[in-house]
Amino acid sequence: QVQLVESGGGLVQPGGSLKLSCVVSGSLFSFSTMGWYRQPPGKERELVARITVGVENYADSVKGRFTISRVNVRNTLYLQMNSLKPEDTAVYYCHAKRSTGNEYWGQGTQVTVSS
Repeated sequence: QVQLVESGGGLVQPGGSLKLSCVVSGSLFSFSTMGWYRQPPGKERELVARITVGVENYADSVKGRFTISRVNVRNTLYLQMNSLKPEDTAVYYCHAKRSTGNEYWGQGTQVTVSS
């Protein structure tokens, strides 16, 4: 059973930074796509950033502020978030998908941007 465990969320002031981590119980090489999604209060879950076959994609709202990366030897996916805004407040989820179509989600980590 694949498990994805996120950490690194918390409360931060506007303009601050956080780095989210997602540890995967298995080799990252088995997943064709990995990414981060978020669900703001009262809204639908949305894509934040993803890596597919080495190509990075970002939501327009986070371009230039967020960076997704993966460290295969640590089986870990990261999301570096800089210049955080109140509208970045959400539960952030780690996502992994295999080429077979099987996909997996983490339990989520809360990020709150507030003064």
